[in-house]
Amino acid sequence: MGGTGLRAGLTMLLLSLDLVGTFVFAISGATLGVRHRLDLFGVLVLSFCAATAGGITRDVLIGATPPAALESWHYLAVACIAGLVTFFRSRDIERLKNPVQMFDAAGLALFAVSGASKALAFGLSPIMAVLLGMLSGIGGGIVRDVLVAQTPVVLRSDLYAVAAAAGAGAVVIGHQLGVPAAPSMLVGALLCFWLRFMAVRRGWSLPLPPSS
Repeated sequence: MGGTGLRAGLTMLLLSLDLVGTFVFAISGATLGVRHRLDLFGVLVLSFCAATAGGITRDVLIGATPPAALESWHYLAVACIAGLVTFFRSRDIERLKNPVQMFDAAGLALFAVSGASKALAFGLSPIMAVLLGMLSGIGGGIVRDVLVAQTPVVLRSDLYAVAAAAGAGAVVIGHQLGVPAAPSMLVGALLCFWLRFMAVRRGWSLPLPPSS
């Protein structure tokens, strides 16, 4: 009975993180769509793709089919609400400093930890859980950037995939040490967000190839 309750609690926690991550990633996608002067439909498409691509890829790879983002209407609803809010209130959102990057960092953190936790729940090894958590975090950003024909952030020098891997790694380490899921996910999300924030704020980056 206790085990069933723990599993139900973890499922609810993962769903909550997924939906919050969906909302913030959708805002980042919609904001980029507005900046590129897409129409309302284009903004909504970009918000949905940015919000769900990483999670869909994760679920397909671990065999959680149909993917949660396609099985439940909540993901589409959350993404569309975020897209509509951004489309009609874009000036308010733009007043935030670097809104795309900050919402993207929040979505990256939430999806990285929820992706790693879901991978562990499906019995994947620690290394594979870290990779799946990273993929969950970066997938939406890649699709978002490709749809507006710009180089994905993950392929540039900024700490992006590294931040997602660090957040997912914290979850996996906590799991290996027997730490409850919620504290591990909180630490992982904060670590991922901090690394990404500092990369944006301080210009932290991976090494670039030498100039020819």
